[in-house]
Amino acid sequence: MLIQTINPANGKIVQTFEQHSSKQVNEIIGLTHEAFLNWRNAGFSVRKVFMKKASAILREKKNEFGKILTLEMGKPIVQAIAEVEKCALVCDYYAENAEIILSEEIIVSDASQSFVRFDPIGIVLAVMPWNFPFWQVFRFAAPALMAGNVCLLKHASNVPMSALAIEEIFSHAGFPQNVFRTLLIGSSAVAEVINHPKIKAVTLTGSEPAGKKVAESCGKVLKKTVLELGGSDPFIVLEDAAIDAAVKTAITARLINNGQSCIAAKRFIVVEKVYDEFEKKFVELMNKVKIGDPMNPETELGPIAREDLLFELEDQVKRSVQSGAKILCGGKRIEREGFYFEATILANVLPGTPAYEEEIFGPVATLIQATDEEDAIRIANDSPFGLGASLWTS
Repeated sequence: MLIQTINPANGKIVQTFEQHSSKQVNEIIGLTHEAFLNWRNAGFSVRKVFMKKASAILREKKNEFGKILTLEMGKPIVQAIAEVEKCALVCDYYAENAEIILSEEIIVSDASQSFVRFDPIGIVLAVMPWNFPFWQVFRFAAPALMAGNVCLLKHASNVPMSALAIEEIFSHAGFPQNVFRTLLIGSSAVAEVINHPKIKAVTLTGSEPAGKKVAESCGKVLKKTVLELGGSDPFIVLEDAAIDAAVKTAITARLINNGQSCIAAKRFIVVEKVYDEFEKKFVELMNKVKIGDPMNPETELGPIAREDLLFELEDQVKRSVQSGAKILCGGKRIEREGFYFEATILANVLPGTPAYEEEIFGPVATLIQATDEEDAIRIANDSPFGLGASLWTS
């Protein structure tokens, strides 16, 4: 089976890669484990030099890397470059602070000696998503490498160029060979990798179904697991809020990364007294959003990352409307090459409606009216999702 980069702005294949075979995967795991046996003994001062160099490479080539992100998953180029810059910051942070964070802690007890010590554990497998192709990887890899672990990346199958670019960054930064490797495999091969005895921990950022599969695989072999799953963050607006400021932020909070962020605001809960004003201004600004080529610095909203995700988004909106939701603006895919969907606001969204119950991954805002502050909080909590929230009040 092939792994492909498809440009979501035009639907054309950019590059094709052969998947790693089971034999190749096992060879890479073996090489990574061998690298760990030496890397775990490298001091913080050694690791710091390499991590600072990785940070420097990210800054030096931020425009080049930003174009890869935009090419593979369609985020506006300005946001893509900012993502690369953020990765440089996280490298700097752990380069400067890992030794302090992981320093031995003496514990007072009735024992002859009590202390907490953090030792490297080995290979950490990261199953990472496509929506922030660089950031999601670096925020795991920087602390893991600085702690003396080694990393295996199974990136989303639509961003292989990003995955290989990251591997190259760590290599060019001077990290020992095989300390960070990429596996070009599909989701169906992940369980087999998790079962490998040399894999000591797994981290996943992704959907709830993906998280369940990884958690199940890790549970069977009792491996350390960190999961960050979906979200449907509430954006609560109370009657004493600065409405203009709230609306302006609401646009960014919903449309950042083309609306494809697990921690984006998705449910806009507005109390009755200011609902009409907020709705009017929200629709006005949403209709002014500049949709277009994500490589254009003026573009505010680019395409959905994949065609299947576009169909899924379209289906969620259709089912929500069938359940009684009202489209205030947008509401459909854009008839042009690529995987574009209009900036959309849905109102009259009630419990049981897909837009109320499900995470919507795309430029679709759900606008919900609350009677008062207490009701707004009730609605915000009426969700299985977590991650974040915002409250607008003076």
